[in-house]
Amino acid sequence: MQTSVQSSVQSKSKETFLREIMKNRYLYLLTLPGVLFLIVFNYLPMVGLYLSFVDYNPMAGLYGMGSEFVGLDNFEFFFSSGDWVGITFNTLYLNSLFILTGLAVQIFMAVGLNEVAGNKFKKLTQSFMFLPNFLSWTVVSIFSIAIFSTDTGVINGILNALGMESINFYQDASTWPFILVLLKLWKGVGFGTVIYLATISSMDQEMFEAAKIDGASRFQSIIYLTLPMLKTTTIMLLILSVGGIFYGDFGMIFALIGDNPLLRPTTDVIDTYVYRALRMNNDIGMSSAVGLFQAFVGFVLVVSVNAITRKMSKDSALF
Repeated sequence: MQTSVQSSVQSKSKETFLREIMKNRYLYLLTLPGVLFLIVFNYLPMVGLYLSFVDYNPMAGLYGMGSEFVGLDNFEFFFSSGDWVGITFNTLYLNSLFILTGLAVQIFMAVGLNEVAGNKFKKLTQSFMFLPNFLSWTVVSIFSIAIFSTDTGVINGILNALGMESINFYQDASTWPFILVLLKLWKGVGFGTVIYLATISSMDQEMFEAAKIDGASRFQSIIYLTLPMLKTTTIMLLILSVGGIFYGDFGMIFALIGDNPLLRPTTDVIDTYVYRALRMNNDIGMSSAVGLFQAFVGFVLVVSVNAITRKMSKDSALF
């Protein structure tokens, strides 16, 4: 009797699922390209995780499947090197700066634009802020050279005109964390600002009207209404950002700096280190091991931060 009931429930579940697919077939078709992209570029490459545990030999069969198994030797090679502490610190330090300054500036800009009365000015400002997001880091590097070059840069041109000495930015490692943060903000702040503006526009305007009637100033409305209601969005973006905190922005750093050994003390991150190891030593096993290490730590951080968030505010948790 129990078996027949379970079979009946499973049959109904299948019918319901198929009916749901047929009912919303066009919506599922719209999601199909994204799903295929995710499978091809995110899940299929996971097959290559085995490279982290072998001494990769491209001649050992298809994809080097016959390579010698070496266990954790590839991980040991990375952690036994004297560079891993410095590059890990640089990765965490730079990404922490990117995340914290990014969230703060995005919230500030979104709240400021929301308080602007003129819709035309607001839309024009949003467009100008969002435009750099479409530029590649290669293009941004051209702007960077024009600004920070020792001989022809705008900044040194101004300093020389004022009778001051030039600053050789491409030999001074201490200035680059600040420069990278500025360029990262300029390029990416518009995207996050749009997300916060969408959240603000969805807020119940009656609360703001009631606060105004009760005598609250615009500043008080921002502090006690707008900012608290942005908490969920901020936490969600923070959790998503923390997942990539062990990944250095290779495209940005390599485009802006290249392989400049003078700037490595503050700009050499895990990804640039792996690139050099792969280019100079052809060490695919170690590169794969570091990639697996980054992915594992990122996963643990996302789960941990989400668990802490759920305990503090269940509604703000991502999952």
